[in-house]
Amino acid sequence: MAEGIEIICVGNELLMGKTLNTNAQWLSKRATVFGIAVKRVTVVADEVAEIASVVREALQRKPRFVMTTGGLGPTFDDKTLEGIAKALNRKLVVNEKALRMVKEKYDAYVRTEERLEMTPPRIKMATIPENTVPVANPVGTAPGVKVDLDGTILIALPGVPSEMEAIFEETIASLLKEASGGNVFSEKSIYADDIMESALAPLIDKVMHDNPAVYIKSHPRGQENKPHMEIHFSSTASVAEKLEERLQEAIIQLSSLIERTGGKAFRDDQAIC
Repeated sequence: MAEGIEIICVGNELLMGKTLNTNAQWLSKRATVFGIAVKRVTVVADEVAEIASVVREALQRKPRFVMTTGGLGPTFDDKTLEGIAKALNRKLVVNEKALRMVKEKYDAYVRTEERLEMTPPRIKMATIPENTVPVANPVGTAPGVKVDLDGTILIALPGVPSEMEAIFEETIASLLKEASGGNVFSEKSIYADDIMESALAPLIDKVMHDNPAVYIKSHPRGQENKPHMEIHFSSTASVAEKLEERLQEAIIQLSSLIERTGGKAFRDDQAIC
């Protein structure tokens, strides 16, 4: 895959288990589809020092992208941009473009000539690290933030899933697609019965050795005394046709090896061999 991405999810609610981290899953899937390898997902508390620390660590590894989610709102615990500013050793400033974005959103919420006051919590959403760029939020109020740091693009996205997804699709997806160089990702699964994972492991090793561009992972779905495995194949290539052929060759080879051990290989409840 092309140069990777690291995802940093900010929020005490994630660490407490109150909120399921669907943002990490969604972003990981979208990045993978664009041929960008997800190198790391980190969850961190709503603490400036903690956020700054994980951002610095991610930037030191020099991935192509670092994306944060959460902590861009108006409340006291929305501290992501403060943490990013600390990590970059930059000041937080009221960005005029971001302020216009926030004002326009609030003006749109009021259907009279009266305008909502730009209170400090509302101005907070337009207060971003200096020399960074606000990114329009199509469905919410708080803008995202983007900055290019010596080849690593750092992007801060809201934590509300609908807002995060909207900003990603409208602005960020094209950046990932360009960075991938036109790569195409594909995945397929087959299923195997009557073979334990310990017996399956050396067969997968052989197929991956013979097909080095294909990644294969087994997922037990049954019980120890009645094994049922999902076997997931994935690969990335610049030409979709070759990619499909590559996956199919690996699937046929592994299916044949499974059958030779006395197991059964299936795809969509149909035997492959």
